[in-house]
Amino acid sequence: MKAAYVKSPSNVEIKNVERPHAGDNDLVVAMRACGVCGSDLEKIYGQYSQPSMRLGHEPSGIIAEAGSNVKEFKKGDRVFVHHHVPCYSCYFCLHGNETMCQKYSETNLSPCGLAEEFLVPDWNVAHGGIIKLPDHISFDEASMIEPLACCIRAWNKVKFRQGDSVAILGAGPTGMMHVMLSKIFGMKDIFCFDINDFRLGFAKQIGITSAIHSSDPQAYQKVLSGTQDRGVDVVIVATGSLNAISQSIDIVRKGGTVILFGVPTKDAKISIDISKVYSKEITITPSYAASEPDTNAAFKLIEEKKINVNRLITHRFNLLESAKALEYAHQGNDSMKVVVTNSERLN
Repeated sequence: MKAAYVKSPSNVEIKNVERPHAGDNDLVVAMRACGVCGSDLEKIYGQYSQPSMRLGHEPSGIIAEAGSNVKEFKKGDRVFVHHHVPCYSCYFCLHGNETMCQKYSETNLSPCGLAEEFLVPDWNVAHGGIIKLPDHISFDEASMIEPLACCIRAWNKVKFRQGDSVAILGAGPTGMMHVMLSKIFGMKDIFCFDINDFRLGFAKQIGITSAIHSSDPQAYQKVLSGTQDRGVDVVIVATGSLNAISQSIDIVRKGGTVILFGVPTKDAKISIDISKVYSKEITITPSYAASEPDTNAAFKLIEEKKINVNRLITHRFNLLESAKALEYAHQGNDSMKVVVTNSERLN
């Protein structure tokens, strides 16, 4: 069968690999849709800081094979699959830091989500790593559960009130999910920053207070004028840009919160004015990945049609075109969410 791999920096290849088979407690899922994520792009075009270099962790599909001991799922079930699953019982999990759990980083799909079929190990099956999909949720929509869950996890780390203001730095796919969540959570003023005019235009279509080019010398003043000279209550840095982090310190209000959401390059370093962070009492909080509660919350929002994730999908590519899909997402000139699909076996 076919699967996508990082061959070398900026180089993706499709390999012929052996088709997986389920053990007694495992599942094999035939991929039908898998979203392209910023962390995938960092693995190819940057220097990813996390241990896994597997491509594709936003997959949905159909169970092709179920182990003899698996009772909750059966062949033919339509499912969303989470690649990392924590234990929910260790020190980190009990403190609400599930994504820091050792099992979280150890678990994964094999060979990866960007494959015709992939193995879901028994740990993932037994620990909430799979969600059955109702017929009214498409595979494309289901592939958006994981990135939306990551966004929800970030919002759960923020103290805010209805009527507050938010600035989202990075108007990519997850940036737009943050916009959608901002609306659900009752944020009054929503400012989007980016260097990409297409994505700023896309944000305007969703409905925001202001779309601001990141290089605009009046950017800071535009935010102040829209927030009664306070600055915004919450800043979500939905990009790996270090400049965006510096900018967030300036536009967040006194006592406000900055969420570091975008994927940084390994060993990235930044110089910031700590005296400003201290004197403004700014809270800076990273948010990495998602766990089962976030995933279930994302699934519910999509299931109940409270968030229309379909509108974020601008391009679809076949699995054999994975390299092209990843490059297209990397360039981002006229794209938002890129999804890789597979409707039949390729060999």
